Amino acid sequence: MTAEGLETEKKYDVGSDAALPDLAAIPGVGRVGEPHDTELEAVYFDTEDLVLASRRITLRRRRGGADAGWHVKLPPEPAAGAGPASEEAPGARREIHAPLGQADVVPGKLLAHLHAYLRGSDPVPVARLNTRRTTHALYGDDGMHLADFADDTVDAELLQGAGQKPAGESAGREQQWREWELELVHGQPEVFAAAAEVLSAAGARPSAHESKLRRALGEAAPKAPGPAETDGTAATEGGVKQPGGRKPGKKWPASAVVSAYLDGQISEILANDARVRLEEPDAVHAMRSATRRVRSALAVYRKLYGRGAVGRLRDELKWLGRILGTPRDAEVMLERLRTHTGKLPPGEAADDVKRRIERELGTRLDAGYRKTQEVLLTDRYFRLLDDLEYFRDHPPVRPAASAPARKAARKLVGKPVKRLRRAHKAVLRAKDGAGERPGMELKDATGHETALHQVRKDAKRLRHAAETVGPVFGKRATRLAKAAHKQQKILGDHHDSVMARIFLGKLASGPDLPEPVAAAYGSLLKREQKNTAKAQAKYRKAHRKSRKLVRRGVE
Repeated sequence: MTAEGLETEKKYDVGSDAALPDLAAIPGVGRVGEPHDTELEAVYFDTEDLVLASRRITLRRRRGGADAGWHVKLPPEPAAGAGPASEEAPGARREIHAPLGQADVVPGKLLAHLHAYLRGSDPVPVARLNTRRTTHALYGDDGMHLADFADDTVDAELLQGAGQKPAGESAGREQQWREWELELVHGQPEVFAAAAEVLSAAGARPSAHESKLRRALGEAAPKAPGPAETDGTAATEGGVKQPGGRKPGKKWPASAVVSAYLDGQISEILANDARVRLEEPDAVHAMRSATRRVRSALAVYRKLYGRGAVGRLRDELKWLGRILGTPRDAEVMLERLRTHTGKLPPGEAADDVKRRIERELGTRLDAGYRKTQEVLLTDRYFRLLDDLEYFRDHPPVRPAASAPARKAARKLVGKPVKRLRRAHKAVLRAKDGAGERPGMELKDATGHETALHQVRKDAKRLRHAAETVGPVFGKRATRLAKAAHKQQKILGDHHDSVMARIFLGKLASGPDLPEPVAAAYGSLLKREQKNTAKAQAKYRKAHRKSRKLVRRGVE
């Protein structure tokens, strides 16, 4: 059984002979609890080239203390719109626990959070830390348990394989140090600022290392990877890493704006990888949406880059999207038809229809999830993640990519605008009986419906294109993305209705159906026909309202 929580703590370097500070002097602290001594033994795991450490992820098995067991600590995730955590208020880290189990077998539910980073490599022991800890609980005037202050003396030993140095060069290296740690329990981040003066007066200073492991690794500790930097170190702006800690602007080169956008979507793919493996709600949808955004961005900006690299990535993203789409589409249709069958008159016919739908779509959903789980452990998937990050960090740019983003993007975003307008004209032709557009995958749908499906896909591409230039064109890009999203959403419901109608039609065409069962299917089909018609009417209205905005694009 696993458990999760958020950990907000700050470490301080301190001399081995430093006297314990007067913790009761910290503003807001009304009482200090009796000291509690603990012996902790932790073995840290990573790949031989320290992939997890490079991403600020910690995997350890610790004995002793109240939370003995396996622990995974993930890096802080600032809230949208917030900058990086300050020295006074460090960011909260997500921490996942599992029982001790076997010493050399990482629990599967913890590995689910690491596969996207390990990418087929096995974690091995890289360091052993023994900590003698004395903990003091800090309570507020009202008795609330604000934080725990820990006085740690650490003995660390690097194990074989820690870092990329020649075998045996770093293994066995031992260190000892003392540090203090202040960790929130029920208090607010202001506790850190309140404690700063008292701890500083006792000789403590903010630690130069964010974790005990990184201090133990020393020079072997890798630098965290990130998108290519154009001016200083990367920081976070609105939830997306930006070169130089600055918001993308009109004078940025077009490729830098694209890289910043891709970085946000790659982060989404990695964050949702574990959620898909654990079959959490909406995880497949979120991961597939991120892959589609990357595909759209690469399609819109493909002329800025070498054709081969973009083509390979788009093909592989299409493959991954198709794999994720199978369980997602079954999930959406099952939820939709559960709602509709719930409105059938009660009786044996309704129960028969419900059982058949649940069986057919449940089988499709289970098979889709099994296939997805298999694919997420393949070398092909891990190579795709490697290739995405390499493209982000080392984009194969052409000379046009160095043009100011505002100039280059206006022209490139204009192409999906024209594409959407052409798709709408094709809808009008199909409605007039001109037939289906070639290459559509909607079997048993009318030409008008397949043309509307193409509008949906083109609206989605325009929406994603407008999102990429939001930092450059501001409200105009936001309004364009919103208008395209509205059409996409309406036609998404339309597409779901068409697909449900096709699915129900196949079930209803089964041999020797009892009359009440056939009538129940007929009722569901009529409902979907009405839903299809309603969605088409909503689309026509949305198109009229946004026609001028879409025509202008981001100009």
